[in-house]
Amino acid sequence: MAVSAPAPAQRAFLFDMDGTIVDNMAYHTQSWLAFFERQGHALDAGAFFRDTAGRQGHEIIAKYLGEDADHVTLLAQKEVVYRELYGPHLATVAGFDRLIASARQHGVALVVGTAAPNENIAFTLDGLDLRHRFDAIVGAADVERGKPHPDVFLKGAQLAGALPQDCIVFEDAPLGVEAARRAGMRVVVLTTTLPAEAFAAFDNVIAIVPDFSALDVDALFASVAPALAPHHQ
Repeated sequence: MAVSAPAPAQRAFLFDMDGTIVDNMAYHTQSWLAFFERQGHALDAGAFFRDTAGRQGHEIIAKYLGEDADHVTLLAQKEVVYRELYGPHLATVAGFDRLIASARQHGVALVVGTAAPNENIAFTLDGLDLRHRFDAIVGAADVERGKPHPDVFLKGAQLAGALPQDCIVFEDAPLGVEAARRAGMRVVVLTTTLPAEAFAAFDNVIAIVPDFSALDVDALFASVAPALAPHHQ
């Protein structure tokens, strides 16, 4: 009796959203700075991004305005500013549509793993008619802990039916790269927000690129073995 070969493992691409699918982090920073200026805080843009990239909105509110601040109301005010600034510029990073189309042809599951709230996920993915292209979407409302904790990526992999070692994460921020490292996942870094030097310390980065244009699905997965040991925290 012939023995059938085992089914190939499910592979997955997990995309951070802000700064990765869309090149919008400058607009997020501008809107945060404008929002905090109205609260009486004058902040340096570079320091603010380094301290907060990948953090959930309520964590940023708590950092600057205290744990007792009404983060629901304050975040809603900040998001109004953000949408006004970025709405006219909403677009995917170069090569993104081609990459996800190729991934789909190769049977790779597609997941969004973001620190964004549901309202921003809808603004971006629905505004670009992308929601239906993904097998799973995990945002701030779906996990208790934001990046650098691995929760958002681990949940995304679980929903996609993929093991961490069979996933590749696309990120633009060190906190997100660290979250992927703790999840045992390799990362492709996009330099939409920070230069390559900002990621020099990470051993899970397999490529650093300005956009998605030159990426090949088979080549990316060929570069991920051996898998990282997860560092769950």
